[in-house]
Amino acid sequence: MAQESPTFSPLYRQIKSLILQALESGEWRPGQVIPSEQELASRFSVSQGTVRKAIDEMAAENLLVRKQGKGTFVASHNDPRALFRFLRLVPMDGDLAHPQSVPMDCWRARAGQEASRMLGIEQGEPIIIVRRLLRFAQKPVVIDEIYLPGEIFQGLTLEVLQSWNGSLYSLFEARFGLRMIRAQERIRAVGADRSTAEALRVAEGTPLLSVERVTYTYGDRPVEWRRGLYSTAEHFYLNELN
Repeated sequence: MAQESPTFSPLYRQIKSLILQALESGEWRPGQVIPSEQELASRFSVSQGTVRKAIDEMAAENLLVRKQGKGTFVASHNDPRALFRFLRLVPMDGDLAHPQSVPMDCWRARAGQEASRMLGIEQGEPIIIVRRLLRFAQKPVVIDEIYLPGEIFQGLTLEVLQSWNGSLYSLFEARFGLRMIRAQERIRAVGADRSTAEALRVAEGTPLLSVERVTYTYGDRPVEWRRGLYSTAEHFYLNELN
């Protein structure tokens, strides 16, 4: 019996790959409805069941959103439900009111060894560094330092950040055509240094969560590296495992 090729991929996964290519090329933009299963089946010369299986998997991965009676849409960071997909800090009182993002700094630099490794770019290439504060109910809870490839984020300034009314990822999507697909985080406990303690209004040495994240767009391309410090006096980090 002939062995399967190690590169063999089920048909629905091949269709999923083709749909992903269409998303990456911008054929269907975030928030837009995609063609029906019947139309996609005709386009790719496969059964509707095969298309449905591909779409089901992409919906489970938050790439697509099914809306009853309306169709299937490209997931968008403008959807309020998307915020807490990437922000896992939840108030202990259960109030999921949206936090306020307060941009503090935005400057240009050259990628050092660590930034180049995390972002998959050459050392010395231009990057943009953003510092911002997240407030919940007017209380500072998170301070982030965010590293972005300069080639992608040309035109990003402190003024742009300050004038945007929404999440950072919705800004990246709307202004730079960049959709964040998945993220990998590393979490550990640290003590607040003096500047962080002042920004978060806690005592120096207060235990904080250090959350380091690399975020990826289509094609598993890293496009953001951030280091955040979280005050958990009135919040906890929620992660659902399934």
